[in-house]
Amino acid sequence: MIDTRFAPYGALALRVALGTMFIAHAYLKLVIFTVPGFAGFLGQIGLPGFLAWPIILAETLGGLAILTGFYGRYVSLALLPILLGALSVHAPNGWLFTAPNGGWEYPAFLAVAALAHVLIGDGALALRPAAFGGASKPALA
Repeated sequence: MIDTRFAPYGALALRVALGTMFIAHAYLKLVIFTVPGFAGFLGQIGLPGFLAWPIILAETLGGLAILTGFYGRYVSLALLPILLGALSVHAPNGWLFTAPNGGWEYPAFLAVAALAHVLIGDGALALRPAAFGGASKPALA
């Protein structure tokens, strides 16, 4: 059963947490790892280093869009490849984040959270809620 009185606020909580996480990870790549450091990491795992900036920008702008509910469902769907890419990078390291180079549980959780956001909707207080297949706008949007 879904409690329709509070479901929009549950979706809001999910949206705020997911958007904040994307912004935090972009900040981490930009300030702590640095763009050249992140580009070097991408090169070490066989990806082109030029993807560093697009990934950082996608996480920053996507995180802001999700956080504010500006077509957030579409953005979560568009960012799923980044999360699945992170999952594939961390999968060989083992389950937990305490494994050398980080485990795969966190990117897996975030991918599922993004998918849940896509399926549930933007929830309460969204600036521009996104609807799939003619679905009606969420309550309190």
